[in-house]
Amino acid sequence: MVLSITIIITALTCIASYGALSSQKVMDDLIFYPPAIKYNKQWYRFITHGFIHADYPHLIFNMIALYSFGQLLETQLFTHHCYFGSMGKLFFVLLYIGGLIVASIPDYIKHQNSSHYRSLGASGAVSAVIFACIVLVPKSGIGFPMIPSIRIPGYIFGVVYLVASAYLDKRGGGRINHGAHLWGALFGLVFTIATLTWFGQINLWDNFWDQLKASDPYLPACD
Repeated sequence: MVLSITIIITALTCIASYGALSSQKVMDDLIFYPPAIKYNKQWYRFITHGFIHADYPHLIFNMIALYSFGQLLETQLFTHHCYFGSMGKLFFVLLYIGGLIVASIPDYIKHQNSSHYRSLGASGAVSAVIFACIVLVPKSGIGFPMIPSIRIPGYIFGVVYLVASAYLDKRGGGRINHGAHLWGALFGLVFTIATLTWFGQINLWDNFWDQLKASDPYLPACD
């Protein structure tokens, strides 16, 4: 059995998050801390902060969202011959890591001299994955293990996700970077539209509306 990149990322994130929640040193070494990046050149924090979480509910929510959308995006959509084909997994990794980095840049600029600011979580990358999936199959949704009969369509979940994130970001408090949801979502949209416009073989706008009108998500035929 070949493990998908999504499952590998999920497993690594769970292991790293457990380690960080069990050890303050691990938490401090991996968390997003702008002054350490600016003055100590610890650029790796742009990535490592996405593998640790503030608590177990934060971790579980992000990993459910990642698995629900990431597995579909990686194994069926990006690797579809109308999109990236054999290069699909590479583009999936670029999307995920790019989401982590890009979503953190605004906070780095704003807090590079703030000794009290820290943030963590995979929110930027997960948002990028969710909105990349929404671009291609807006009706593909998210389910929850406790209530498997209920699935929320992606385009509805995405809106709720961003509205909740905007509210929590405005309220402030805690180390969860809610603003990263917004920037990650924007990156996911731009990355997917731009790369598939250049490399894909499909009209994304027509596909989006056809997917919305269809009763179920489907893999399209190439132009």
